[in-house]
Amino acid sequence: MPIESFRPQSWNGIDDIVIVGGGLAGLFCALKLAPRPVTILAAAPIGQGASSAWAQGGIAAAMSPGDTFDKHVADTLEAGAGIVDEKMARFMVSEGPARIHDLLEYGVPFDRDLEGKLLLSREAAHSERRIVRVKGDMAGKAIMEALIAAVRNTPSIRVLEGYVVEELVREGRFISGVVARPDAGQSKRRVHFPARAVVLCSGGVGHLFAVTTNPWEACGQGVGMAARAGAIIADPEFVQFHPTAINIGRDPAPLATEALRGDGAHLVNSAGHRFMLDIHEDGELAPRDIVSRGVFAEVQAGRGAFLDCTSAVGAHFPDMFPTVYASCIAAGVDPVTRPIPVVPAVHYHMGGVLTDAEGRTSIDGLWAAGEVTSTGVHGANRLASNSLLEAVVFAARIAENIKGMLPEPKLNDWGENAGESDDLVTIEDSAALKRLRRLMSDHVGVIRSREGLMTTIREIATLERENTRMRFHNIVTTAKLIAAGAYLREESRGGHFRSDFPEQKASWKHRTFLTLAEADRVVAELSETKAA
Repeated sequence: MPIESFRPQSWNGIDDIVIVGGGLAGLFCALKLAPRPVTILAAAPIGQGASSAWAQGGIAAAMSPGDTFDKHVADTLEAGAGIVDEKMARFMVSEGPARIHDLLEYGVPFDRDLEGKLLLSREAAHSERRIVRVKGDMAGKAIMEALIAAVRNTPSIRVLEGYVVEELVREGRFISGVVARPDAGQSKRRVHFPARAVVLCSGGVGHLFAVTTNPWEACGQGVGMAARAGAIIADPEFVQFHPTAINIGRDPAPLATEALRGDGAHLVNSAGHRFMLDIHEDGELAPRDIVSRGVFAEVQAGRGAFLDCTSAVGAHFPDMFPTVYASCIAAGVDPVTRPIPVVPAVHYHMGGVLTDAEGRTSIDGLWAAGEVTSTGVHGANRLASNSLLEAVVFAARIAENIKGMLPEPKLNDWGENAGESDDLVTIEDSAALKRLRRLMSDHVGVIRSREGLMTTIREIATLERENTRMRFHNIVTTAKLIAAGAYLREESRGGHFRSDFPEQKASWKHRTFLTLAEADRVVAELSETKAA
């Protein structure tokens, strides 16, 4: 298929910097790079299709009296189950307050107390109140709205919406651009964007699984693209399930924010029993992987799981948590008077493209930020509200690194930003994708086993042979990396639980680094075993 070169008016033939993705990391990086020329390629209109906009809890930052960077780092290390990169975590935590002030300058209306100070909340596994929120559960939406307005008003940032990036262009050691498909990925033509630097901010992997809280666009294409270009992928087996997705049959599943449990809501089964107290001393505020397995066990046993907010929040629910309240009411559940049915759902991927402290990947010319990456700050299990913090901290570090490495170009005047698109990207709702999502949920979900992982890896190999579309290959490549990583790690740790290896092993107290070639070797070995 022919690939066109993009030639807008007043364009000199090569983009200085191309950012793939219009979520928090991508927009923040673009703003930090200003006034350098930047092109943002977004599959959907910016603000739509990004998990950032759906984040309810907020951003964690050690800013309250009595809190310290050391305490925040300690909580992050504890949640990460022994494999957090402490140096990277300390970078993230120590730069958090400065990034919060950046967001305030961009117009984010964080909640304040009567004295005008930032109002800080507590979430699971945090030892202090350090979550900066907006109207209880609207942080992601408010942050994105403020950044979108700032981006639209920055003349050095060109936004091209409806461009689905399908391929990273590699020339020798360098990534030299990207290839994208316009018209929300439905066009028959593909367009080549040469670039001096590519920043991958394409989001997570939730829609590789049948039950997820993530938008459709979070289907792992960025990890797959990077792996196919030769990038090292780190910790792919660690997938975090949010324990309290609202169980009303919607895809994606709406979220009952962690902040509800932080404010005292209880998890009960159909008999009204608080089952988490039988599992962990912290009850509902135990680390997410433990709560997820507890909820999963109740659902699997037929007792169901419910989040009872009637006493802790009660009549204040509509004002304190309007997003959750609206989702419940739409499903016929009044959370003021009735417990909310919940189920674990894929929420966040701790694994992804390996980056260093400056956001550089293992391939020259390619940087990455946000959920597509594995910086090491989350270890085996992300601490609540550290994800938005990670996105802004490392997006800013990337901007500084690029400014220091690349010569300053002549600023092109592109005039107005590219017009908004009414098209929403639609991932093909094919039988192959449905089959993949069900496989991943059944065998690479909350609880995993050797047999289930072997079955999944062999099925993935079949799906690869039967489907040739590049977008599907990016998606299935990420699934293969996650399944292979889970198969190789013969222990349980954080977001990775093996029923056949239920305990942690000291020999596995380290991060995983995997290339596509290594994952393919696992596939080949299992295929040979089956044939024999």
